[in-house]
Amino acid sequence: MSLKKQALQGFFWTFLEKFSSKIVSFVVSIILARLILPEEFGLLGLTYIFTGIATVLVSSGLSNSLIRSENLDNNDYSTVFYFNIGISVILYIILFFLAPYIAQFYEEERLTLIIQIYSLVFIFNAFGSIQKTILTIELNFKRQMTVTLPALIVSSALAIWMAYYGYGVWSLIWSAVVYSIMVAAQYWFYTKWKPLWAFSKEKFKTHFRFGYKLTLAGLVNILLNNAYYVIIGKFFTLTQVGYYQRAESLKDLPVTNLSMVLDQVTYPVFSKIQNDPDKLRNAYKLMMQLAIFAIAPVMAILIVVADSLFIVLYTEKWLPAAPFFQIMAVAAILYPIQAYNVNILKIKGRTDLVFKIVLFTRVLSILLIFAAFSFGIYALLWTQLITALLFFVIYSYFSGKLIDYSTWKQIKDIIPSIVLATLIGVLLHYVYINLEVVGSIWRLLLCIFIGFTSYILAAYLLKMKQILYLFNLIKSRR
Repeated sequence: MSLKKQALQGFFWTFLEKFSSKIVSFVVSIILARLILPEEFGLLGLTYIFTGIATVLVSSGLSNSLIRSENLDNNDYSTVFYFNIGISVILYIILFFLAPYIAQFYEEERLTLIIQIYSLVFIFNAFGSIQKTILTIELNFKRQMTVTLPALIVSSALAIWMAYYGYGVWSLIWSAVVYSIMVAAQYWFYTKWKPLWAFSKEKFKTHFRFGYKLTLAGLVNILLNNAYYVIIGKFFTLTQVGYYQRAESLKDLPVTNLSMVLDQVTYPVFSKIQNDPDKLRNAYKLMMQLAIFAIAPVMAILIVVADSLFIVLYTEKWLPAAPFFQIMAVAAILYPIQAYNVNILKIKGRTDLVFKIVLFTRVLSILLIFAAFSFGIYALLWTQLITALLFFVIYSYFSGKLIDYSTWKQIKDIIPSIVLATLIGVLLHYVYINLEVVGSIWRLLLCIFIGFTSYILAAYLLKMKQILYLFNLIKSRR
């Protein structure tokens, strides 16, 4: 099978896995949001920075080293496996004993037991990490989907049952634990790989030299991404943390999950053509254009209909989260490109640049956050847009130098989709205002239909190459 066909199939199955999973999660979140108060979601949000740090340390960047490496054997896999297990247990013990102090910081006693139970997730994740890495190397994303989807359905059913009977935040905690157990168990059942009773110091040093910089970059990212939870949780209300968590989850459905799909598929694909500059540049350019072409109209339309969207999905008690979502959605449009640029640096072995860029931009972002929060929560959220622009400019500059694809060239290639999406959004705003007499559901559905139809029609009439490429791709699969 050709690499192009493998990449397309990989994208299809990863897209199907991520979005089928997220659609299930999305439906479940709608049900849970109607059963659970915003402050209960806020409690879970306060744990993200601590469990996120632990998750990054467990993954440690060594899996990325495995994916880009050649001539791997079972000693490589076994060494990384035992390291992941060991570090996950150590981190769990640390978090277990830190939990009371974290709860004291937020003045929320319930956090102690929540953190101690919820932190079990990354131990179970460590047990299935190598099996998932092997499937990624093989571009076997179909199997990954058949592992995650059943686990999601079972854990979601548990969450709904517990929420219905009044367990509140614990319905979210135990569903996450059950999901991680089921995924790890299925990876062991479906894959043939089993670890050797061996740990190679030489193999560890090789993978650690590549991976530790990615780990440090991941830690800095986690600290900033979750700094919003820390600041809002400490200086605002727990309910506002809940609003932020719900807005971020809704934004993640189209944006962050598309980024994850692109990251998971393009990293092994780019790795296979890393020594062919022209092919690598063309693949990067095509993927980037298609990603922005797809994500820009989605976010533009959702920004316009945000009020109706939150009322229809979550009821009016969640309406204050709509402005949070609108600001975050503007900042999120450039996120998929960030995943591409990072992958270019990684496959070129420049993890040192990844760390330096992340460190510089995140330190600057932290300063922005501390400068902005005193002006209110909305000023705090707008710092996300500044951060996104910083990441795009800096990452595109350095990755562009490696593949002869400058920041300006990248801007010229994505700006038509962004401009068209913006124009459609402005026109749709006037339609949305004039449909106030219509019920929220019909208003929402009509605007989404008008927005997407207008965008696709305009793109076709303007003969944008992205839409033509997609049409040709559809025709070729018949």
